[in-house]
Amino acid sequence: MLMTETQTHTLIDGRKISIDIKKEIAEKVALRKQADKKLPHLAIILVGDDGASQTYVDFKVKACKEVGFHYTMMRFADTISEDKLMKHIDQVNRDEDVDGFIVQLPLPEHISVEKITEKIRPDKDVDGFTNRNFGSIVSKNPLLLPATPFGVMELLKRYQIPTEGKNCVVVGASRLVGAPLSMMLVEEGRATVTICHKYTKDLATFTRQADILVVAVGKPGIITADMVKEGAVVIDVGTTRVEGAQYKNGYTLKGDVDFKEVAPKTSFITPVPGGVGPMTIASLLLNTLRAAELRNP
Repeated sequence: MLMTETQTHTLIDGRKISIDIKKEIAEKVALRKQADKKLPHLAIILVGDDGASQTYVDFKVKACKEVGFHYTMMRFADTISEDKLMKHIDQVNRDEDVDGFIVQLPLPEHISVEKITEKIRPDKDVDGFTNRNFGSIVSKNPLLLPATPFGVMELLKRYQIPTEGKNCVVVGASRLVGAPLSMMLVEEGRATVTICHKYTKDLATFTRQADILVVAVGKPGIITADMVKEGAVVIDVGTTRVEGAQYKNGYTLKGDVDFKEVAPKTSFITPVPGGVGPMTIASLLLNTLRAAELRNP
């Protein structure tokens, strides 16, 4: 069973789906190994000692081990120069054993995220951040899709939630999530899409029209029950660490949606944590496997 029924809505279990995807990937990797084919290899660059970034990288390394990928970790102090970091990226770009390559964000302020991202070879860009991969969404022949939007689309597919002809509203127009996901919903999902952002006036006017509402702005509880129509599908991409003495660990993770109030009005909804989050790493693995298969069929 993929679905967990409650009184009025279905929880979209990203953890369960991500485990299913990792099992599928592991089976394909095992077949490659049996056929004496090259195993997928993911390289990760981490700059600085940001705690959250270290945690995300640890999850990615763990996932590589689970599915049988090779991986390389490259750590640098946050004092590394932009030029020196770009030289290391060049080395990984030239390394024919590496199939997928990511630079963990955020980067120190003196390093341009755009320059670093564009330095990565598009066919190794398994985060899907380069202009080539971003633009390929509308080319009908995408190379490597942006990981988090890819994960959202995979959740919709695996829960058999129809998108064709549906009115989709995406709150958040970021280059990482909102913008590429909007294009994917149009191109692949054949949906009618409205993009809202911080300059949108009377946000609720738009969100109340959504058959499928996706929120990715990083503002806890910005979407309240009165902003969602009955029976809507709600995908909460936002994950914000909120600190407080009332929480067991001194903090909790909250989504952009007021889950307790909104959930009863929905047909499907993602929780935070455990919804979209696990799917980002699953998508990263899918992209790495695709990159490996394209380079070494």
